[in-house]
Amino acid sequence: MPGTGLWRTKSIEQSIADTDEPDTKLRKDLTAWDLTVFGVAVVVGAGIFTVAASTAGDISGPAVSLSFVIAAITCGLAALCYAEFASTVPVAGSAYTFSYATFGEFVAWIIGWDLVLEFALAAAVVAKGWSSYLHQVIGLTGAELSTVVSLGPVDFDWGAVLVVLVLSVLLAVGTKLSSRVSLVITTIKVAVVLLVVVVGIGYIKAENYRPFIPPASTTGDSGGTGLDQSLFSLIAGGASSTYGLYGLLAGASIVFFAFIGFDIVATTAEETKRPQRDLPRGIIGSLAIVTVLYVAVSLVLTGMQSYRDLATGADGQKKTLASAFAANGVTWAAAVIAVGALAGLTTVVMVLLLGQTRIVFAMSRDGLIPRGLAHTGRHGTPVRATWLVAVLVIIAAGFFPTGKLEEMVNVGTLFAFILVSAGVLVLRRTRPDLPRGFRVPFVPVIPILAILACVWLMLNLTALTWVRFLVWMAIGVVVYFLYSRNHSVLGQRQRVAGKS
Repeated sequence: MPGTGLWRTKSIEQSIADTDEPDTKLRKDLTAWDLTVFGVAVVVGAGIFTVAASTAGDISGPAVSLSFVIAAITCGLAALCYAEFASTVPVAGSAYTFSYATFGEFVAWIIGWDLVLEFALAAAVVAKGWSSYLHQVIGLTGAELSTVVSLGPVDFDWGAVLVVLVLSVLLAVGTKLSSRVSLVITTIKVAVVLLVVVVGIGYIKAENYRPFIPPASTTGDSGGTGLDQSLFSLIAGGASSTYGLYGLLAGASIVFFAFIGFDIVATTAEETKRPQRDLPRGIIGSLAIVTVLYVAVSLVLTGMQSYRDLATGADGQKKTLASAFAANGVTWAAAVIAVGALAGLTTVVMVLLLGQTRIVFAMSRDGLIPRGLAHTGRHGTPVRATWLVAVLVIIAAGFFPTGKLEEMVNVGTLFAFILVSAGVLVLRRTRPDLPRGFRVPFVPVIPILAILACVWLMLNLTALTWVRFLVWMAIGVVVYFLYSRNHSVLGQRQRVAGKS
């Protein structure tokens, strides 16, 4: 176990050995097909049904399809690095576990702390989106039932709480059962997405693509000026990051939110039957499928309705995929999209909860947070961690309003991608002897390109997002020195070894 203090690393062999502890052993139930389903299940959701339309209207214009391509390339480069790491270190925890093996405990803690925020925040945001679509679906039946009720001075979103509660029960009962439920729902929403593309093609008007990259504007909503514009455009002296080239690049950083989730497949490494073979297939396969769907939908969307009409209204109401169909008189499609979105967001919440739980489980097993959370029940799942995550997400989704949170999720995820990509380079040099089920081609070129692409997208997030991110990281540093450093299992083993 090389290294001491902040930089002590946990060997690959020790990480794998820890997976056999009886009280913290996860059941190996998943196949490459299950992993691909999980990947598509979590990625196909908010991106297609909401983010595409609002980004086209407020930031990128018709060029939003190029924004999706740029984001997909970045994710593709990072996916190759994730695939090598996951097949080499088939242990729960994803980027946290990988960082522990390469950069040391302190960096691993920072990335774990980061992922705890990102997954929980994303799950709460999507759960509230699910509640909104549930309200729409109920309205289609002719009934009027609000999913938000007033409890004195606060509003309680019972719809968001309901979906988190039900899905947490499924995850506690078993990951395999969760995969089967996810397969059924994912099939429904992919079918809805394909229907949207097929029907929408007939309503495309070529003039809606002109200009493909609209001239820069200082009157947009999401791109904004000052601290609300992208950090890159601010540094480069741009007036704003609404439309124009800066808008195209800023749009890529926003729609990146739509791809978040494929990396969660790596968190299930310990529950995969043949991780060396199946993890790379699940990660890369799910990303390839959703990229094709996203580009197709964004092209149809901006061809059906002018980007100007997709901009956020004066009342602050963001446009969605259904807006373009309603504008063309295809009212029945709006109902189909509402049902598809409800199904889509269900699996997104499920897999985000799954990923969050596995991060908490891995950190708990290492002692960086209380060890009791790593206990697995009779179903071979981390029940205590599952319910802790459920309670936190229920509080956030049930009682707090949804703000502009997508960028906070993005900056943390991109940071994780950078560490994983750099970790491939480090592990190739320090442990060339390790068997690798998948090897990133053209090393060091691919990992370096992945790092540069992620840094580029981070620079195109707003300056205010960076401020919030740095504050959260500072809190994590305090927690590490007050608790985690002294309770680390690795640190305790080193102290015992030093005394013997």
